[in-house]
Amino acid sequence: MDLFPEEAGLEALMHPIKTVAAVAAFTTVMFTSISIAQADDDDDDDDRHERKRSAIVDVGPRPHYLVGEMRNSRLKRKLQSCAGGPFYRTDFSIGHRGAALQFPEHTKESYEAAARMGAGILECDVTFTKDRELVCRHSQCDLHTTTNILATPLAAKCSVPFVPADPMDPDSRATATCCTSDITLEEFKTLCGKMDASDRSATTVEEFLGGTANWRTDIYTTCGTLLSHKESIRLFKRLGTKFTPELKAPSVAMPYEGDYTQEDYAQQMIDEYKKAGVPPRNVWAQSFNLDDVRFWIKHNRRFGKQAVYLDGRYNTPGFNPSDPASWSPTMDELVADGVKIVAPPMWVLLTTNAHNKIVPSVYARHARRAGLDIITWTLERSGRLIEDMKEGSGGTFYYRSTLDAIHNDGDMLVTLDVLAKKVGILGIFSDWPATVTYYANCMDL
Repeated sequence: MDLFPEEAGLEALMHPIKTVAAVAAFTTVMFTSISIAQADDDDDDDDRHERKRSAIVDVGPRPHYLVGEMRNSRLKRKLQSCAGGPFYRTDFSIGHRGAALQFPEHTKESYEAAARMGAGILECDVTFTKDRELVCRHSQCDLHTTTNILATPLAAKCSVPFVPADPMDPDSRATATCCTSDITLEEFKTLCGKMDASDRSATTVEEFLGGTANWRTDIYTTCGTLLSHKESIRLFKRLGTKFTPELKAPSVAMPYEGDYTQEDYAQQMIDEYKKAGVPPRNVWAQSFNLDDVRFWIKHNRRFGKQAVYLDGRYNTPGFNPSDPASWSPTMDELVADGVKIVAPPMWVLLTTNAHNKIVPSVYARHARRAGLDIITWTLERSGRLIEDMKEGSGGTFYYRSTLDAIHNDGDMLVTLDVLAKKVGILGIFSDWPATVTYYANCMDL
């Protein structure tokens, strides 16, 4: 089924000769229609400028609110001076699962919102279904918290059916496990996306499907449209954005059903970009599995150039971003393997100095010294930085190395400024891309 029939009408806009005329004729048309002019990175500087000018976006009120929350500083005054915009799409702003702060992650609606906020790159986390079709989900086994599957007949196919909490036992927790590998693509497409949440004290399915954090919202979760990986490619092309798919670790034993290997899975993801005619320069394939990255570098050289090693070494016992002896492999060994981009979480790249100022970590300095580029994650994923983060809600993860320098929500922008100017990141994932878009435009990144 062609999910996006309007693509045929938009295809004419892709011709570079028609770009300027199309923008002039459709300045009152929706953002996604005019922004397709960004398709060809090989155009000359004048064409790039025209594309940038044509992709004006709407950052909404949140970035302005965060700037207002900042303590008085040169950075605050600089950001205030940009309040009038205009704002443009930027590859520095990466939509983390779309715009997951308020929209159900990995849904068409979430991706469209992220593009309207100026995210130049969008993420589809890739996993596979029972019939080995690739779909956009953060985990192979998260359907029970990110969709309505438990409220549908497909609940009978879940790996672990819903078991309610025992109201007489304070330690009892409701459980369920539903995986994409439990169902076919056709069945997957019948589900509705919702905010990733669950109520573990639930005694009914309806209660279990709730639990959304109080700093998020269910206002946009009527029925989020789930996407296959192929559909995400078509959607992102229509929106005029670039691509950063993450190959998720399978929750089932590999080779799946005896003959679907990890290499098959990794190659299938790349093949879908090739078949869609997506230039390798517009794709940043990611994985926490270093072997996946090595595979792309060896067998898909052009795509491997921008393959991103999502650095999960922070989970290794004894890891310390201040102690190179605790990193294995070393930065130089990664470079020797052909890795060009690493992507650790924000806290690994930052620390505080004797004056309680946020500064680059030893890890960040060593990565850059080794010649590695850096992407990081995730802004706007911690709730309110005082009320939610410091009360032990779990939000401390992203700021754990700089907590002493965090005073209010405006310090998100201080953190972002250090990452951009001192660490020198290529871009940053955000659950609300408008904040990064505002900053990147103001700083002309």
